[in-house]
Amino acid sequence: MDTITLPPPPRRTANPAPLRTAGSVRRTTSIDVSWPDGLDGQRRFIGAARDLWTPLAGEDGLTLAEGRYEARMTEDKTITAITAQPSSDAIRQLVGARAGGHLRGLLREIMPGMVAAAHPLYIVLDDLSGTALVSAFAWSQWHPDWADRLRDKLGEESHAQMMAQRVNVCWGLQEGNSGMTDDVDPEKVANADAGDLRNPGDPLGWHDLAEDEGPGFRRARRIDVTRDAGAGVIVIDSAFQDSASRRDGSRVAIHEYRLTARADAATLELLSLEPEARILPFSECPGAIANTQRLVGRNLAQIREEVLAQLRGPQGCTHLNDALRALADVPALAARIEAGAGAGG
Repeated sequence: MDTITLPPPPRRTANPAPLRTAGSVRRTTSIDVSWPDGLDGQRRFIGAARDLWTPLAGEDGLTLAEGRYEARMTEDKTITAITAQPSSDAIRQLVGARAGGHLRGLLREIMPGMVAAAHPLYIVLDDLSGTALVSAFAWSQWHPDWADRLRDKLGEESHAQMMAQRVNVCWGLQEGNSGMTDDVDPEKVANADAGDLRNPGDPLGWHDLAEDEGPGFRRARRIDVTRDAGAGVIVIDSAFQDSASRRDGSRVAIHEYRLTARADAATLELLSLEPEARILPFSECPGAIANTQRLVGRNLAQIREEVLAQLRGPQGCTHLNDALRALADVPALAARIEAGAGAGG
């Protein structure tokens, strides 16, 4: 049997963000993770999100909605404390919940109004699960022997169980792929410069980002929404990145996607979808992109459910799926273009 040689994984960021365009709404979100009490202490999560309407190119714009929270989480992903703005009784119900699929279900149950309104705070709460799963990667950038430390900390049996649980969770981690070997070198998996999210020509294009000393992880998103009124189309330009801080003050990215899409403004039918792999850990990872075309023709407002149905497990990439799920809020963002115009007028 012939051996197939795959190209090296992508390693080039799309940062910084493009300049905002006239008549657009931009959503930016971030979750910054740190360990104030050291590796064995609880993690601190600072989530922030903002929707910004830009009436004319070059203008500052108008904040339409924003949210922020700070949470603490134990090693087993149990939330021990959380405060948020805007605050609500529902937020307090998250204490004691564990990050994962159950948390996403709980969020939909206890804050249906926020979900229905596509409030930006919801997406960074929903993102707690994915961020909790991958944020420990940050320690590999500060301790070259981090993988050995983790193995020693867990013990051989628990470590083997953890590795076994990864099999077929996504396209890149299918059985037999390069990411499933025991000798994965963290320096080879993650060595791409994350760049700076912020465009120096557009200092207000991103909300304020949390900055911490020591090991730190960040999940960041940007969704730009405009309308082609003549064609009756919603135009989407979206970006997703997971990155970690380095000792020298720079950042390294491990996952980054850029997405462009078009949807019918009247029916919300997804007309086109073009994901672009910018930075991924393993050579096999970009193969997940092809299956995303199953979503074309689906209703954009139902994209969260469609991603789960069409791209589950090894049919998709967990990080690309997270980027796609966030597009469910695009119809509401498109509607805010007119809302912003009314507020600004």
